[in-house]
Amino acid sequence: MLLVVSSLPAMAQREATRGALARVEEALPRRLNDGVLSLKDLTPALIVSTQPAFEQTRAWYPAAAVTALSRVFGPGALRACEACMAQRLTVEDGRLEQYATSLSVQDLVRLDEVTRGSTARAVSAIWIDETMEGVAIRIVDLRNGRILLAENIDQNLVSITTSKTTVTLAQELERRSRGDAIAHLFVDLGLLPQQHISLDWLEQWGPDNANLSGFTISIIDPLIGLGVSYFRVIPPAFNLMVGAKFLLSVPNAVINSFNPDNPQAFLGDSLFTGVFMLRLPLFKTNYALLASISTNGRVAVGISLLNFSLLPFLP
Repeated sequence: MLLVVSSLPAMAQREATRGALARVEEALPRRLNDGVLSLKDLTPALIVSTQPAFEQTRAWYPAAAVTALSRVFGPGALRACEACMAQRLTVEDGRLEQYATSLSVQDLVRLDEVTRGSTARAVSAIWIDETMEGVAIRIVDLRNGRILLAENIDQNLVSITTSKTTVTLAQELERRSRGDAIAHLFVDLGLLPQQHISLDWLEQWGPDNANLSGFTISIIDPLIGLGVSYFRVIPPAFNLMVGAKFLLSVPNAVINSFNPDNPQAFLGDSLFTGVFMLRLPLFKTNYALLASISTNGRVAVGISLLNFSLLPFLP
């Protein structure tokens, strides 16, 4: 029983590492195809380190890591550097020195020259070590020491997502310091029990980024209306947007311009219409629940499309 319990953490960690290696196989080809890296910049590649993080994975991990890299780079593109993974011992003039520190780029180039024989010299060096959460991969250009790739990868890509979030926050702080606004296009489709359909062009602004204001065009309620809108985002309430629109009914304005002494309400729309509205974003999607009530007496519930694209395959 004790043997089973003690083996469970190692088995769980091995599954986490196996999943991380699978993510490496998925991520590296994408990098090789998006113009950031290319095979000609990386091969032949020298495998410098495949260090396991646990005693239980010592026999399994190095072979699994090399196998994952071989699937990405193909046959003949990788070269194992056994000397890179061993401690170095130098004996000269009665002096004995042992080195256990990381190798420099110059050391790697020198070891490659000694061991490669008549084959082409290595262009890059790869470290792919096991970590508590997954694997850490680093690729360095041996010609100039430039770091081509350095990432911590886990089976759920949590570390990459966290890094992207940090970068996004930094970019957002820079945007605010410049005073730039963010443009949005919302489509409101309130369909039951009555209708309110409109398009909003809004800018997000303010020190807390919680204000949305801009122009709006209504299709229904009122019919063909032009106006302005303002919303306030309430982050503690799941980013609920609370606001209103003030619209001029174009048909009513045209009709009443010919008969100013006897104004008419075309299709029940007032000349000016106010619409109070709530939008509740649905998690991290581009959709939100919508509820509205207008001064024309219409109540509508439906959905809002947030920054939608009619042709999503176009940039």
